[in-house]
Amino acid sequence: MTNTVDAQPAATIANRAPNVARLFLERVQQTPSRPAYRFPDGEGWTAVTWAQTGDRVREVAAGLVALGVEAGQRVAIASGTRYEWIVADLAIMCAGAATTTVYPSSMSSDVAFILADSESRVVFAEDDSQIAKLTEVRSEIPLVSAVVTFDGKTDGEWVLSLDDVAARGRELLSSSPSVIDDRVAAIEPESLATLIYTSGTTGRPKGVRLRHSSWTYEGAAVASEPGLLSVDDLQYLWLPLAHSFGKVLLSTQFAVGFETAVDGRIDKIIENLAIVKPTFMGAAPRIFEKAYNRITTMTADEGGLKKKIFDWAFKVGLDVKAREFDGRSIPLPLKVQYGLANKLVFSKIQERFGGRVRFFISGAAALNGEIARWFDAAGILILEGYGLTETSAGSSVNRPTRNKFGTIGIPFEGTEFRIAKDGELLIKGPGVMDGYHNLDEATAETLDPEGWLHTGDIAEMDSEGFTKITDRKKDLFKTSGGKYVAPSQIESQFKALCPYVGQVLVHGNQRNFVSALVTLDPEAIAGWAKSQSGLENAAYEEIVASEQAKKMIDGYVSDLNSKLNRWETVKRFVILDHDLSVESGEMTPSLKVKRKVVEDNHRAQLDELYA
Repeated sequence: MTNTVDAQPAATIANRAPNVARLFLERVQQTPSRPAYRFPDGEGWTAVTWAQTGDRVREVAAGLVALGVEAGQRVAIASGTRYEWIVADLAIMCAGAATTTVYPSSMSSDVAFILADSESRVVFAEDDSQIAKLTEVRSEIPLVSAVVTFDGKTDGEWVLSLDDVAARGRELLSSSPSVIDDRVAAIEPESLATLIYTSGTTGRPKGVRLRHSSWTYEGAAVASEPGLLSVDDLQYLWLPLAHSFGKVLLSTQFAVGFETAVDGRIDKIIENLAIVKPTFMGAAPRIFEKAYNRITTMTADEGGLKKKIFDWAFKVGLDVKAREFDGRSIPLPLKVQYGLANKLVFSKIQERFGGRVRFFISGAAALNGEIARWFDAAGILILEGYGLTETSAGSSVNRPTRNKFGTIGIPFEGTEFRIAKDGELLIKGPGVMDGYHNLDEATAETLDPEGWLHTGDIAEMDSEGFTKITDRKKDLFKTSGGKYVAPSQIESQFKALCPYVGQVLVHGNQRNFVSALVTLDPEAIAGWAKSQSGLENAAYEEIVASEQAKKMIDGYVSDLNSKLNRWETVKRFVILDHDLSVESGEMTPSLKVKRKVVEDNHRAQLDELYA
């Protein structure tokens, strides 16, 4: 017997715009003078209205038409997250074409494959580094007739500036003023809107075909949620727009009309939050883990009375939030203590994030429930959601008034969940992809004849329809003793225990015991080292190789093992000499660990643990 959450009545989202271009243009018409975007400009931030954005998009869209882009053809974007990315994406769709997304960190060989496989005709390239990759593989991408750069050097022939293309667009609009409206009117709901290529954790990237109706559904589904978001909200957007999580937040913005501050630099997130003061933000769990580690380790390093007050405040906060969740009353003395804890501790943590955050949305990977509760105790609500590139990102989310930590919430209106007999989560709904581009066999393996998408995630569902992801189907491994182990659950528990960890990868398939690769967070471990004899001024590589670090991690591993079944316990571990990163190729741009890549890179160290 399978567990199922049926789709809720979709009446409130049935009359949505027929395509993303129309959704955007309707937003421009509805709120032309309201702020749409702000973005870094030198030392400050520049703001633009919906009308200004609309004008720029029309010019660039007409410029693409002038360059010979036909309806239905693909145009690629190879850039980090920035305002120009959004303009380019909207211009592509207003020209009746479809966007091919390319991560700026992609190797030139992957860029060549993606552009050739998608048959992209024009490429928006962020800067000289992206242009260099395109130039390197130019012979492999003969269909690319032009490159449009945001910041790079132009050559007047193959490489043009964004302003050059906009100027061509203005010239075309002067003679054919209806060219963009005509293109937009011809876009069907089922037309291809986006080709998002998976980040290639194994083998070649696969192009996920997402329709206009998928994105307009996602935006309308969020907009229809009572009290979730409004036109007065302010979003901070740093997520890679080549990833579906970032893209779905754009569709939501068009449907609701709130302003978005855009800056894709990960190292600027905390600094920018304090400046921008957003009301909400989407992020990967790694962002919250790092913030949690930094705050707790800084307080531990200071010690003394400040540490005692900090610990007392969180004891009070966790008690209050547990009572609220259970529907129990909060005694007056506890209310008074919570008010004092908020004044002394929590308000200062909230200010780090701008002081106005109503909630964060966590996605792309599992968030540890204990870390979510810690933030909630401090008055910062993190709502965990779930989705895949293959489902246009947004399939379910917890709501501010209906939230269960450790779950991915309940599906959006119009989307159905089912748990198969083997525990795999299946999804059906308007957000589900058409299939993989040019890969019929892979499509048939993922989408069954009834339209259910097989997610590859193992899940559990409670009586209220809240779903919990327990692991990846392919990540589950069996020890040589025949016991199954769910590594992501163990990894999540360890991150909540150890504030110095960067990443942890649990290993043990067909081995006689479980081991782990551990990395240490550079900022957190540097603070810890200042209190260790002989390590006060040591370099990162020296710190992680020290006996003190190994002994410290060993203590946390012992704590972890006390909470696990005997066959799950981590018997041996190795601390790597570097933290995992996108640049090293060991993490995806959405900050998920590439498990196979990491294991392959460190095969000798793993084998040595079992020698």
